[in-house]
Amino acid sequence: MPDILLIQPPIEDFYFTAKRSLPYGLAGIAGALRQAGFSVALLDALATPKSRVLPWPDEMAHLHPFFGRSDRSPFALFHKWRHFGYSLEHIARQSKASGAFLIGISSLFSAYAETALATAAVVKAACPRALVVLGGHHPSALPGEVMRYPAVDYVLRGDGEVGLPPLARALRDGSELHSVPGLVRRRPDGSLHQNPTAFAADLNRLPMPAFDLLDWGFYRRADRSSAAISAGRGCPQRCTYCAVNTAGGHAYRCRSVAGVLAELEEIDRIAPLGFIDFEDEHLSLDRSWFIDLLTAIQHRFAQRRIELRAMNGLFAPSLDEELIGRMQQAGFKTLNLALITTSAAQLRRFQRPDLSQDVDRVLHLAGRRKMNAVVYLMVAGPGQDPYAGVADLLFLAQRRVLAGVSVFYPAPGSLDYEWCARHGLLPSAFRLMRATALPLAHITDRIQTVTLLRLGRVLNFMKHLLDAGIGLPVPDRPPAVLPAKVERLALGRILLAAFLHDGIIRGLDDEGRIYPHRIDTGLTRAFLDGLAGVQLKGASSAGSFLPPSR
Repeated sequence: MPDILLIQPPIEDFYFTAKRSLPYGLAGIAGALRQAGFSVALLDALATPKSRVLPWPDEMAHLHPFFGRSDRSPFALFHKWRHFGYSLEHIARQSKASGAFLIGISSLFSAYAETALATAAVVKAACPRALVVLGGHHPSALPGEVMRYPAVDYVLRGDGEVGLPPLARALRDGSELHSVPGLVRRRPDGSLHQNPTAFAADLNRLPMPAFDLLDWGFYRRADRSSAAISAGRGCPQRCTYCAVNTAGGHAYRCRSVAGVLAELEEIDRIAPLGFIDFEDEHLSLDRSWFIDLLTAIQHRFAQRRIELRAMNGLFAPSLDEELIGRMQQAGFKTLNLALITTSAAQLRRFQRPDLSQDVDRVLHLAGRRKMNAVVYLMVAGPGQDPYAGVADLLFLAQRRVLAGVSVFYPAPGSLDYEWCARHGLLPSAFRLMRATALPLAHITDRIQTVTLLRLGRVLNFMKHLLDAGIGLPVPDRPPAVLPAKVERLALGRILLAAFLHDGIIRGLDDEGRIYPHRIDTGLTRAFLDGLAGVQLKGASSAGSFLPPSR
């Protein structure tokens, strides 16, 4: 039986991105615990295709006008609320069977904190003698909130590889807890004592993650394993919406190339790799280091092409022709770029530089190499004009790129979270602090937010038609009746023709009925008027289209 059990809890949401849920952080903590002499087990409650439909939470009743009706069209957003992963009862049984004296539960995102706390409750009920500790971004940012729950004995703030081994040692030996980095505990009077945040200044001193504890059979793309790892931590920027530096300040730290390669080789030994996603905030910040890393990966996997991605977004100013060429040679096929917005006013509000020229330059270089690209936008932030979101979409419409539209949510630990708190704009529950909940209604209201999301889907579908060589449909009224079994692509063209005709975004429900989505027609008109004057380009092909004037 293990001394310590680490748990990645299930989640509840409208959707789940399995390829980015690999519990890399827990594997790192398990490696540190092993080095300290403890036996460890890891229960990944997300490593299963199991899911079940749940009733919508009461707090999300405001979403019914937007997502309450099913939609089989390419412009669909969300509909069914689900529990993804193993049940809490299964987790309780597995926890009890483990016999562990210390059980650590990961709570990375505030939107999923309630499920992590529910996991702690069932674990504590099943294992009353075990001590329960929560770590991750949410407890690091809001330890007092988490410690209000009696099932939680301790919180660890910061880097778990630094904090959990000394906590486990102190609990096993009955020694004092005052020197445990990052520990938050209750005093006898119920008040909280917080030790300084655990911080790994030198990532190269951390042991190899316990990759053998992960369920690599679940994390696969095609016939090979898919890994999500971090080559570094932290970010030197201070964007107001971001909370990535909550645990460790703004110190950017990266590991040695040899250390990153050793991790990849260890994963490949256990489960042959086919895809690697670097979850770093600034993978290309240190140019010479990044070139060395790309060269090492290219040489190590020369006999087997491995696809590389950086899905958190690359910083366009750091990329040039030589670097993009080296990235392609090493395995990058797609560049994910963070633009956020082209609005000068909103960039000042977000404390972000204007990257539009750099994005243009990078897209030009990527296009010459026939590489794909995704550019991320943010909408519905504090003070953000919804028509600036339309302008951002039109900016991307004219470029060979897919649009990734992200809805702002207040992340605990960020400057914008504090701003929302001061102005009484925080959602009423942590589960509402997610993009799918349309959490903020400030300058951009929720109808406008969901309209911008759907316009992003419309734009990407138009680009898909151009890439497929199909072309855009002629504007036309929606049909009264559809064929009995219309395929999704044909359906999309029919609904797109209707949108180009009257600016109304429609869906198709499970009964085969076309219906209008609730949208802001001012935004859709601005989008169509803007399209009438530009050359629309596909995401990856040479195809382009000049929509007819309306």
